[in-house]
Amino acid sequence: MSKWVLKGLHTGIRTTAYPDQEETAPGVSPGRPRSAHWTGGDDPQELLSRCPTGALGLEGQKIFVDDQRCIHCFRCLRGLRNPAEWEKGYEWAAVIGDGSPSSLGKAFGRSLHIRCVDGGACGACLSEIEQLSKPHYNIHRLGFFITPTPRDADLLLVAGPVTDHLRLPLKKAYEAMPAPKRVLAVGACALSGGVFGPSFASGAGVKECIPADFGIPGCPPPPLAIIHGLLLSVSRKPLVSPRLSGSMVGRKR
Repeated sequence: MSKWVLKGLHTGIRTTAYPDQEETAPGVSPGRPRSAHWTGGDDPQELLSRCPTGALGLEGQKIFVDDQRCIHCFRCLRGLRNPAEWEKGYEWAAVIGDGSPSSLGKAFGRSLHIRCVDGGACGACLSEIEQLSKPHYNIHRLGFFITPTPRDADLLLVAGPVTDHLRLPLKKAYEAMPAPKRVLAVGACALSGGVFGPSFASGAGVKECIPADFGIPGCPPPPLAIIHGLLLSVSRKPLVSPRLSGSMVGRKR
């Protein structure tokens, strides 16, 4: 323990330079699989069968990744002769649904108040959200602040599939927010139900309960991906992906 204290005193607090500069430190993102043309042979079923959530599908000669269901478990990457293509990075946030992109605008760019809601999450996404206020990420430097009450919130940050017991509290939190307001769904569970839903006890994500504007895939998404979503919601970052890839309807599994 004393060695860690001495190292901290020696190196000082080092806050990430993102978004002004790309963060290149090791371990800031696990990466994720990406949709790509299948080049591994005639039968991709060995690859498709590896996915525990059905996030991989076949569309012609292309392996399709459902970003809203992918839990980044690495099973499509490790131990296979022909693994899925994997991309680095962390700018994963995108618009949810078919509506037109609608951010809060630059007026909120340096004064965004965020209410976090646990919609029955396992704790992984909440752990990543917790890192946002710590020295390395320090979202206060960006003008983003966590608020304990939805009445002061501009943006609702929701993790978890939204269990039956939390549907009403989530709706009440959303209704208590002043307009304009936006909702950012964090993680695969909040986007699609993940490994927990839909089931008898939980739903298929936030959008079944309240309108969701932006989403961040991952299980859990890294803190920089969450920061990207916050920047996107106030027009301080352009859309990298217009929309999250969604339903696997019509695609082979």
